Amino acid sequence: MFDHRDQLDDLNKQLPLKDKLVSAHRTVQERFPFISRIAITLYDPETKILKTYVDSSGDDKPLAHYQARLEDAPSLQEILEKALPRVVNNLVTFEKGSHEHTQRIGRQGYAASYTMPIFHSGDLIGFLFFNSYQTDVFNENVLNILDVFGHLISLMIINDLSALKMMNAALKTTSSITHFRDPETGSHLDRMSRYSRLIAESLAHKYQFDDMYIERIFMFSPLHDIGKISIPDSILLKPGPLDSAERLIMNTHARKGREMIDDLIANFGLHRINGIDILKNIAEFHHEAVNGSGYPSAKTCQEIPLEARIVAVADVFDALTSRRPYKDAWSNDKAFDMLKQLAGEKLDSDCVNALIENREQVELIQQQFRENIYG
Repeated sequence: MFDHRDQLDDLNKQLPLKDKLVSAHRTVQERFPFISRIAITLYDPETKILKTYVDSSGDDKPLAHYQARLEDAPSLQEILEKALPRVVNNLVTFEKGSHEHTQRIGRQGYAASYTMPIFHSGDLIGFLFFNSYQTDVFNENVLNILDVFGHLISLMIINDLSALKMMNAALKTTSSITHFRDPETGSHLDRMSRYSRLIAESLAHKYQFDDMYIERIFMFSPLHDIGKISIPDSILLKPGPLDSAERLIMNTHARKGREMIDDLIANFGLHRINGIDILKNIAEFHHEAVNGSGYPSAKTCQEIPLEARIVAVADVFDALTSRRPYKDAWSNDKAFDMLKQLAGEKLDSDCVNALIENREQVELIQQQFRENIYG
């Protein structure tokens, strides 16, 4: 009576999204062994950029840590315009393509692909790719089965992202109750989250980050100062420097932020979210210093979670280059010089160098997310 084994039982378990995708891929390969890779890219509607997110590949990762504007990927744009999947049974058709995505896929040796757009409530979430090293494998019978798996995997991705968005929305809603109290602007959060992603991407090879880790840093970094909700107006809005007693109170926002996130996770049952510790570490430890002079735990060097070290550099840089009621915006050159002085003392040197070495991308972020008039 209980002899049948559910081939997709892993999807019911508390496993990382990557592991679930790998398990789904194994099941697909039992029927279609020529499916070599399943991959998902996410779409950022604010920047119109596609970003690699998760895949079932082993060592073959032609598009790790890759992003591109949707308008620069005409074949994917056509999929979006038609709102239909696309079959390419012989990628030689795209051999002369100039787009980097096409060239990387070609160099990897994939010979055929099936691409499905992922929509949720009419909004584009991203794209799902089935790749094969063999040509002419995607016939109608194969596609009918892959459609089922494709939509199942898409729902798995949407569910994962929805849980993250629900948590972010709950935190942001809580924050918005007092958002007029905090002098930091939405533009600051837009910029520093993208600086954080830029740093993480630059360090991905050295620290073996996967794309999901990078995306989590991007999604969670705007919540770094959520604990400031607990700080009294007299301190949070003080125009001049804080005295020692006030500084001690201000410094409690890091621990308070971690406590708020723990409460939210418990109350909403969000403990199963993959990478939730990344959010906790960012909120609690983004004011630690590599020389041990930071707070709340006076951690040093490698004791500080890397995601917190990344966000610290992004946050400091944007604070320096942003105008505030009590200061003018610094030039990028002046801010970079200050980061160099802080590197190895307050800030992580690898993270500082990663930002400085990507000046062109930094300036693009600044142009796209300019400070509003309320600065």
